Amino acid sequence: MNFEEGFLKDIVLRLQSYKDLGEKSFAQLNEADFFFHASPESNNIAIIIQHLHGNMMSRFTDFLTEDGEKPWRRRDEEFEPAECNKDSLLALWHEGWSLVFNTISELKPDELMKIISIRNEQLTIYDALLRSYAHISYHIGQIVFIGKMIKDKEWQSLSIPKRRKQ
Repeated sequence: MNFEEGFLKDIVLRLQSYKDLGEKSFAQLNEADFFFHASPESNNIAIIIQHLHGNMMSRFTDFLTEDGEKPWRRRDEEFEPAECNKDSLLALWHEGWSLVFNTISELKPDELMKIISIRNEQLTIYDALLRSYAHISYHIGQIVFIGKMIKDKEWQSLSIPKRRKQ
């Protein structure tokens, strides 16, 4: 396996691990927890899911042929409370992830150095995927943190619990 093939395989594995972290967090939360605000200016889990969905749909729709910031995206609206529930949020979650994984699976290793654009910035596909990985993992970390804050001592660790050796 060459570097490019390995990279595409690894990015999918890493993204899947973050998707799993999000879903393991969701499994510990009730409906109201998705809408908990730590402060008036903070995002709740529902808003983070809306934003990730909007970002994934914009970035990965027509990935090779159109700018990653689509004219139909309404980014600011992603940060506004929407009429939704846990099930509709999870539907957005799965739709976004499905597009991400389908798009990456269609990439060929020799395309990684091809130039695409995001917000008119020219990037290699390799760099665009790293950019998306960083953005997604950042927000998944927020979801985990908020879930942990809400559940407190009831939170079931998603990694090695404190005070336990590997």
